Amino acid sequence: MNFFDQQERAKRDTRYLIIAFVLAIIAITVAIDLLVLVIMSMDDKATLSNLVAIENLPVIGASSVAVIGLIGVSSLFRTMSLRAGGGKIATELGGVRVDADDKDPLRRRLRNVVEEIALASGVPVPEIYVLEQEDAINAFAAGYEPSSAAIGVTRGTLEKLNRDELQGVIAHEFSHILNGDMRLNIRLIGLLFGITVISLIGRSILNNSRRTRYHHRSRDDNAAGILAAAFAVMIIGYVGLFIARLIKASLSRKREYLADASAVQFTRDPLGIGGALKKIAIDGSHPKLHVDTEEVSHMMFGSSGLRGLWATHPPIIDRITRIEPTFRAEQLNDLSEKMKRDVERNQRKQAAKEERERKKGKAKGNMDFTNIVDQIGNPSENQMMFAALIAASIPENLYASAHSTQWAKEVICYTLLDDDPDLRQQQLLIVAKRMGHESLEQVEQLLKDSPTIDQQQRLPLAEMTFPALKRRPPAELEEFRETINEIVMVDGRVDVFEYALAKMLDMQIQDSVSPPSILTGGNKSLARLRKHAASLILVVANLGNEDLQAAAAAAEAGFEEAGVDTRSESNRETDWRKMLDQSLEQLHDLSPRGKESLIKGLVATITHDHEVTVEEHEVLRIICSSIRVPLPMMNSTQHA
Repeated sequence: MNFFDQQERAKRDTRYLIIAFVLAIIAITVAIDLLVLVIMSMDDKATLSNLVAIENLPVIGASSVAVIGLIGVSSLFRTMSLRAGGGKIATELGGVRVDADDKDPLRRRLRNVVEEIALASGVPVPEIYVLEQEDAINAFAAGYEPSSAAIGVTRGTLEKLNRDELQGVIAHEFSHILNGDMRLNIRLIGLLFGITVISLIGRSILNNSRRTRYHHRSRDDNAAGILAAAFAVMIIGYVGLFIARLIKASLSRKREYLADASAVQFTRDPLGIGGALKKIAIDGSHPKLHVDTEEVSHMMFGSSGLRGLWATHPPIIDRITRIEPTFRAEQLNDLSEKMKRDVERNQRKQAAKEERERKKGKAKGNMDFTNIVDQIGNPSENQMMFAALIAASIPENLYASAHSTQWAKEVICYTLLDDDPDLRQQQLLIVAKRMGHESLEQVEQLLKDSPTIDQQQRLPLAEMTFPALKRRPPAELEEFRETINEIVMVDGRVDVFEYALAKMLDMQIQDSVSPPSILTGGNKSLARLRKHAASLILVVANLGNEDLQAAAAAAEAGFEEAGVDTRSESNRETDWRKMLDQSLEQLHDLSPRGKESLIKGLVATITHDHEVTVEEHEVLRIICSSIRVPLPMMNSTQHA
């Protein structure tokens, strides 16, 4: 099942979640209403039969409104508390953010793995957290969408897994990021909190009533009635809790199988994630954490311990056998003994392997560009290797500065410096005027250390700065955006890289300021937006072909592949940047299937001349980013 199938499935699951949530609210409301009627019938002059009458409808109505309002407000409050994205959940669980200059070798290995998969997948590098107090093997991905995502792992994951196994776990979490599971998980937390709050209120009333009876030695009927009512509310609340767990389990289990399979496709190594799952099985019956994970159990890599109908994850042995069909549970004993003997030796071996990989001089980029749609959300082994190579080949001073909160902005400025000395001097003056002398010195130092940078390194380097940039105040980022626009316009024109960088920077600022308000997709068909789709294809064709006839032929190939009716009137705007801006704003509302057809048409346009330039890759990258589709990294100079 490809990326776009998963987007459709995530939308269906969201609808099922809302329906289940509404049904749960109705059931709880009816139960509370019946309890109110029972309490009213305890009056000597009232009976249950005459309480169920028209004159009592206002009481039932008030009770229903109160219950629905309480659940709704509680759900909204919890959802709003997670506005900051995945980092909020990570810190609530005790996570500590991993910085770029972290000296811990295990944390550095984790950052390398996360960055490699992010670059290969074509998504922003998420924030990275470690749950230092947790020695179990577990991990999670959280956030509203990729730009606000955070990946967290336990300390036990870092210490007990080798690099291949860690890569398998991280690939599993990236599957949740790419397939739309994260946003669904956030909604689950908010909605289910509203359901479970009833049990918290009932338990609180019951505990307070018990303490009051104990201190006052009261045995009157009123106190007994309050106790009984509180107990009933608590029971109804726990029924809601069971419903919440059932909703979580029904949505979560099938997506865990899918994420395991996706991790194998990511890494092309079933032994990676398979080894991690086996170590969880050897470690204990379940990877339970010390902190309370009740509301986030559905987003963890390993089960929180619930069994049977309420389990959010499939049985660990079932997950292993789906990856390795020949595996038998009896093999765990032998594996446990072997793991104890080999753990230190494997750690040394993996550390040496990682060092060798980072020192490799080049990698093969032989990816079939025409199959790019199938590789969205599922990067190939070659793409993973190429992403690792790109990250490793960036000079150390640039790499360190890109990950620094202090110098990330200066790295962005460095990537925009012109080759012409006079224009470059004007750009440096803008840096000095708007950002200060210290920033100017840093940009000049970066230029001195690395006078040139390969075209294919520019966009990945810029993307590496985004996690650090998002930690700056929003007002500062808005001012920096104006600085970037001024630097770009020094020569009076905007090339594809400059446009892509400015557009992606705008998206990152917008996403960091207000992640929940960002929609990940719509329901409009490509036929409905064919005018804007045709405009995009024309822009890509003209940017990739200097000859007008070749551009027209490439555009025609794109129209045919996308199924766009070329008889429709396309955008009459001649400025390619305005055409992109106008069309991308509308195409964000495309359905997943519409996005798939559009990208197929764009790829057909780009590959019509049987080669892919860096500029074509960059414009495709920004188009995909704008419509929330992660484009995998590729060797742009390869033949298609």
